[in-house]
Amino acid sequence: MDLTCTEEEDAFRERLRRWLGEVLPTLPAPPAADDWPGRRAYDAAWQRRLYDAGYAGLHWPEDAGGRGATPTQHLIFLEETERAGAPYVGANFVGLLHAGPTIAAEGSDAQRARWLPPILRGDEIWCQGFSEPDAGSDLAALRTTAVRDGDHYVVSGTKLWTSHAEVADWCELLVRTDPDAPRHRGISWLAMPMDAPGVMVRPLRTLAGSAEFAELFLDEVRVPVSHRVGAENDGWRVTMVTLSFERGTAFVGEVVACRRLLGALASAARANGRWDDAVLRRGLGRLHAEFAALWRLTQWNVSEAAARPRGSGSAIGGVPGTGGSVFKLRYSHARQELYDAAAQVLGAGALDADHEWVAGRLSSLSYTIAAGTSQIQQNIVAERILGLPKGR
Repeated sequence: MDLTCTEEEDAFRERLRRWLGEVLPTLPAPPAADDWPGRRAYDAAWQRRLYDAGYAGLHWPEDAGGRGATPTQHLIFLEETERAGAPYVGANFVGLLHAGPTIAAEGSDAQRARWLPPILRGDEIWCQGFSEPDAGSDLAALRTTAVRDGDHYVVSGTKLWTSHAEVADWCELLVRTDPDAPRHRGISWLAMPMDAPGVMVRPLRTLAGSAEFAELFLDEVRVPVSHRVGAENDGWRVTMVTLSFERGTAFVGEVVACRRLLGALASAARANGRWDDAVLRRGLGRLHAEFAALWRLTQWNVSEAAARPRGSGSAIGGVPGTGGSVFKLRYSHARQELYDAAAQVLGAGALDADHEWVAGRLSSLSYTIAAGTSQIQQNIVAERILGLPKGR
């Protein structure tokens, strides 16, 4: 891994800084956290600005609509946008970080031409229909069925924790196309239009009071066979591609955010006198080392993804490896420890319902569950990286 900046990459950083300095002051105030139609419009407008300026899908190859940027340029973009306080991907995250990369890696030319440009422009929002009430972390136990009827699948079942379903245009959907096959076979990956007859969305309110997740009820929804990504019954392998992106590179920007927040926490400790506590200082120092190591692991994962061979389609620099599970496992816990430290630094002030740290702390609780529980990540690390035998 060589991430030393070239003159071209240094120039890229300066251009990006100038652009952010010009554009960010012109943005309207973001909508309320629980206004998802407003947030969709806000996030889509920001994505369109990125697209028009040439920064959308920066690390995607040119034949997928991106700029084919180097891993270092990708990381520079994430660093500079986070430090400048630019909007995050928001409602665009499933399309940009999960579905889009999967379609680029595994989809046909026609599928890439149909779905990738609208994702990059912010024209279409995607949600993720993987988890089910009786098959959360045990994803291979999913029961949503897709019965072939000519040129369509007839889909019935229920999905849970469907991110941004109430404002989405498309859903990356896992279905069982062969009920008699072994658990990890007989699964297919479909792109389902959310306005299809038979789709019902019921928002779920989280502990933080927002409703970015929903239950999804599917009653004989007809999905064209041409919307299947990958071969029929090969959806588990395609799903592993999706999860590799979700666990390997989708949290990159959040590491930068955590490092920034840790710096703010250290400043707060100096201001309120808690910096004199040697135990607290050691704790903050350990977290500083944790996030520095996670950033290096992020750089390694991004570089590895760029160097890996492409799949059957025009992959976005290749698919992240199992190192993403190592990152996801440690990052989930480090993020929670960051907010534990915030409570020590801020004291009773951290319990103020309007304090930004409260929302961050509540959100951090989900990270050991979202994108695969920590127990699942431990199994992946043990079995696929360390080669240990499977548990009984």
